[in-house]
Formats: sequence, structure tokens, C-alpha cells
Amino acid sequence: MSKGGSPDESVRTTDERIDREWWKEAVVYQIYPKSFNDTDADGIGDIPGIVQKVDYLDELSVDAVWLSPVYQSPQADNGYDISDYRAIDERYGNLDDFEALLSALHDRDIRLIMDLVVNHTSDEHEWFQRSRRGEEPYDDYYYWREGDPGDLPNNWNSIFGGSAWSYDDEREAWYLHLFDEKQPDLNWRNPAVREDVYDMVNWWLEKGIDGFRLDAVNLLSKAEGLPDGDPTDGITGREHFFNGPEIHAYLGELHDRTVDRYDAMTVAEMGAITHEDALEYCGEDGDGIDMVFQFLRDELRSEDDPKWEPMDWTLPELASIVTDWQTGLAGEAWVAPVLENHDQPRSVSWWGSEEYRRQSATMLGTFLLTMRGTPFLYQGQELGMTNVEFDSLDELEDPATKQRVENAIADGDIDGFEDARTVINLESRDHGRTPMQWTDGPSAGFTDGEPWIVVNPNHTEINVESERDDPDSVLRYYRELIDIRHDSDVLVYGDFEFLVAGDEQVFAYVRAHDEERLLVVLNWSSDSCHLDLSEHTEREAEYRLGNYGDTGEDLADLDLRPWDARIYRLVQ
Repeated sequence: MSKGGSPDESVRTTDERIDREWWKEAVVYQIYPKSFNDTDADGIGDIPGIVQKVDYLDELSVDAVWLSPVYQSPQADNGYDISDYRAIDERYGNLDDFEALLSALHDRDIRLIMDLVVNHTSDEHEWFQRSRRGEEPYDDYYYWREGDPGDLPNNWNSIFGGSAWSYDDEREAWYLHLFDEKQPDLNWRNPAVREDVYDMVNWWLEKGIDGFRLDAVNLLSKAEGLPDGDPTDGITGREHFFNGPEIHAYLGELHDRTVDRYDAMTVAEMGAITHEDALEYCGEDGDGIDMVFQFLRDELRSEDDPKWEPMDWTLPELASIVTDWQTGLAGEAWVAPVLENHDQPRSVSWWGSEEYRRQSATMLGTFLLTMRGTPFLYQGQELGMTNVEFDSLDELEDPATKQRVENAIADGDIDGFEDARTVINLESRDHGRTPMQWTDGPSAGFTDGEPWIVVNPNHTEINVESERDDPDSVLRYYRELIDIRHDSDVLVYGDFEFLVAGDEQVFAYVRAHDEERLLVVLNWSSDSCHLDLSEHTEREAEYRLGNYGDTGEDLADLDLRPWDARIYRLVQ
């Protein structure tokens, strides 16, 4: 399959039973512009910096780029607080720069997906400024509740911690913000709000972009009357704003009024959903959303887990979740598997082993790119980038992490940073936001200025320059993985069947389409082991790819080394 999603008849079947879509056959690469590449030495990545690197994206053979927000923003939440949806933030460039990027990507058959953030705006957006003054028709564009400054409208918590309400002295009323206080929630019950949003979405689609990643989109609908929430249920109030009563009506209308009129795709970020929920959003009778992200780490988490200790999980638990999504949505809905993004720590550090960095990075890549669904990669994942070590709260940039720690200190849950250090250095969102590591030089080749966030010291060893021509590098392995996926219907559309799923150390599964079978064997451990798979298939194994090289084809005698990953073709 060539980039852009057009089937290549030499490597793909002509099976008319397959419901082909370009976005199903794509490998998507997320760019976090602030940390990707800086061309003006201000320490912040920019759009011209992305244009400089489009040949790198082409070499990697990705089919689409998801661009995190570049809209005008005060940057209270790194661009997810938008003050003007139709302007590019001057830190990143301007609309001419954006047009140049779109053209450069399209010239290489790479599509561009924008981030759509419409649960909330910035408090500096014109809509909010006019709403806080009570100007019509904007007075009801947000959730306002009158009351005494000391009397909260309800007990809802912000996802970032603390109350979900802030008092505005100008309007003399409370406003709702499920995230930061500078991110007031839009009132989707108001038809005028929805009309303005659809107008903006179509404005971008008319520019030729290829779709949207929908940010926090299952929060749009809030329960009638905004009743108090259960204070024992994690984020207080969550039962009243996750997957609310009108959410399917809102998303269906958004689809019908915008993306349905274009050759564009949507992928939804939704917290607190199961694979059954996903069917309601993107199944045949769903809301028109093409796919939802599958956040495995979030599904493993329990409300009973200690807040300031590393999460405890087992491979059988993970296998159960993978099975639910891979088989529960088969033929019904599409999914977007993901291990890293701007809100997640580095997968090597969380899922894998920094001691076995190359092996675990390539094993995790093999897992991701052999799943059913559209895999999303995050900048630097293809290098095996790792978490960085933070030594104080002052080094952190992420408002969610900082607010969580500050609230815990104020509540007496912890005494200070040291009590939170382990979890922060394992899970903070800042790990995914350290600069892309291009070279072993100053600031990893990201900027000639002072980087806005700390650069990982291991850039001297882990960088594009050193990995580009190294046949044993993580980068080269990812290129091979992507090529195999492009050349295989079975990895995109095939059925999924676990052969070994309850093991504490090994995943082994088959992807099957018609007579084509691919076997994937993964040792999810720093320990070696022996595996006999001969009883699961009568077919012979032909080695396709692995992170230790060709290690034999006898399925009765598989000696797996730490973080071993292998792909076999099963032949009659």
C-alpha cells in the first residue's frame, strides 16, 4: 500500500468483502509541535521546523500526521486552551506556514489530521470574554451558576484536581471547567455554540485537511441540573459528565454537519470507556466516529490503586483487555491502538525495560503494529526514547501533574515532592513532551536556543542521526515493521486469535485472513523462556521479522530471549 491509503494491487488482495478505507490502512504519526523542531531559536518547536523534517516522515513511511494544537493559545495547557480556532499561534508560525506544511505533506502522500478541542476553550477566547460580560448571544455559551463566592454550585472535581468550578468576579458567578481554570467548558446544550463549532470545523476542512483527532470528546454532555456526584467514585462527578445523556446526539450532529461531507476521518479520545461503549460511538449504528483510541494503561488502572505508588498489573490482565477490544469490535467497529502520546509516559520506561531498551522498544513496536486497528505512533517512539528523571516540582511543566502534587500536599496526602517522585518519574505527561532527539549535539539538535522543557541527557546515545543508518537500531526496525504492515491485508483486516494469553510472560497470537496466517510471538519480560507452539497449528513457520534476527522456525522449540519479538508466516 502506498502512503495515503491507496491499495497496491501487487501486495494487497482484491477481496471485495473487505471494507477498505484509507484511514484503516494508515500508520499515523503524532507530532507535538512544541517539542518537535525549532527553527527560530526561541526554544519552542514550530511549523517551519516540521516542514524541515517532512522527508524524515516520508522515510519512515507513515501515512498521516496528527498535529497537536497549533491554534492561538495562552498555553495554560500547552495549546489545549484555545483562544482563536482560526489563527495559528505566533510561537508556531502563521497560516502561510501551515499551508506550506499541508502542501509538503500532501506532496509526499502524507495526510494531515488536526486536533479538535471543543469541550472547552481558553478563558481568553472572545466567546468567553463576551460571555463573562453577559453579552448576548454569548451569555449562555458556557456553564454559569450564580451564587455566593464561598458556595460551590456542586461537588464536581476537575480532572486536573481540585474543584471543577471557579468564581468570576466580573460576572459575579461560577463557571465550570473540567480541566484547568483557564479552560472553561462550552455549553453544548446551546444550539448557537454547536453552530459556531461546525462553522469552524468546516473552515478547516475546506483548507484540505484530512480529519480530526477529537479531544476529550465524550465530556461534551453534562447531566441535566449538574447534580452532585459520588465522592467515593474517583473523580467526583464523573458519572454526570463522562458519556452524558446527549453525547450521541451531539456527536452524530457534528459528524453529519461536518466530516461526513468530506473524505476525512475522525479518531476520538475518550476517557472511561470500554469496548462495549466504543461500539455505541463508532459501530454501524454509532455516531459516525471512525475509531476510538484504546488506552491500555488506563484500563489496567483501578480506583483502588494507591495514588502515589507505581501501578501493579499482570500480563494476563493485559491479555484480557486486548482480547476484549480485538475480538469484541471485530467486524463491528474500528479501534486506534496506542502506547504513547503527549499525555502518556514513554512506553519503554512504563511497559518495557530501560535496561533492555532496544529489545523492549522493538517488542512493543511489534505488538502495536500487529494489532487490528489503525496504529498511532508518537514522535520519538520510533527511536526508543525514554522517560527523563525529574528531581523537583520546579522542573515540571505539566499543569495536571503540578496541580495533582500541590493538591496532595495541601490535603496532607503527601509531605512533598519526594513522596511523589517515583510515580512522577514513571507517569508524568512531561515525559512525552521532552524534545525530539535529532542529534547527539546541544539540546539534541532540537533548538539553538534554550529549550522550553528539559532535554533528556541520553540524547547523546538515542537520536535520529545515530539510528538512521544503523541496521540494528530501533528506527530501522520500525521502518521494517511499517513496511510489513503496508504489504499485508492480514495485519490490517485479519481476525485476531490468542494462542497464549494467560501466561505471565508471553503473548502469542495469530492474525488470519482467508488462507493467510501471521504468527506473532512476544516475550514481555527481561527473563528468557522456552515455548512450544506446535500443538496450536499444523502449519510450518516462515520467519518474517524479529528483533534478534532469524532465530529459527521450529515452533516446538522456541527459545525466547529477553523482550524477544518474532513474526512468522504460517504456511500449509
